[in-house]
Amino acid sequence: MRVVSLVPSLTEAVAGTGTLVGVTDWCTHPADLDVTRVGGTKNPKVDRILALAPDLVIANEEENRAPDLADLREAGVEVLVTEVRDVPEAFVELQRVLQACGARTRPRWLDEAEEAWSALRPPERRTTAVVPIWRRPWMVLGRDTFAGDVLARLGVDHLYAGHAERYPRIPVEELRAAAPDVVVLPDEPYRFTPDDGPEAFPGLPCALVSGRHLTWYGPSLAEAPRVLGEALRAASR
Repeated sequence: MRVVSLVPSLTEAVAGTGTLVGVTDWCTHPADLDVTRVGGTKNPKVDRILALAPDLVIANEEENRAPDLADLREAGVEVLVTEVRDVPEAFVELQRVLQACGARTRPRWLDEAEEAWSALRPPERRTTAVVPIWRRPWMVLGRDTFAGDVLARLGVDHLYAGHAERYPRIPVEELRAAAPDVVVLPDEPYRFTPDDGPEAFPGLPCALVSGRHLTWYGPSLAEAPRVLGEALRAASR
């Protein structure tokens, strides 16, 4: 079995199967992964992928472009496309991907991740948030997103969950005027840092969080409740 992954979180999830022969330039986990790089998630080099003669390419309906996947299928490559909008769907899709990649046993991290999320206690209180994912222009989490569901399960209700768009562009003045309890600033896809992001929201608590734990579905799910919970609590002190 020869697999090319076009999704960083799926790369980390299936790395243990020993089937990966190609991954994107953005696949950073595991750190010691030594396989061919095939370009970005939005601009993979189709010819380089085909040269690897994969049995399967794993992709995501949100991260990867439909024309690229169509080109791969037209060339005779099987493409598995995941769709993940909430935590339960993540577990279902991860199991499907692992089986497709020839995993003979269920990885321990998947059991640990399901246990971590099922063991969550109802939050003592709920907080409101805006969750920028980009600036110049400012974009935030909107409706029907995996990251939004992750936060909701941790007691954080983001204020644009009912927006018509999944990632709406909202002027920063409007974000400030919404007066959320906290501004959640992940380090991906835009890399918000202590010096780049919080200054746009004077007077509002800002939680700098790990984008890998907020937006990835894979082994990081096992520690995501703890890691994100600590960052959110630190912002409210």
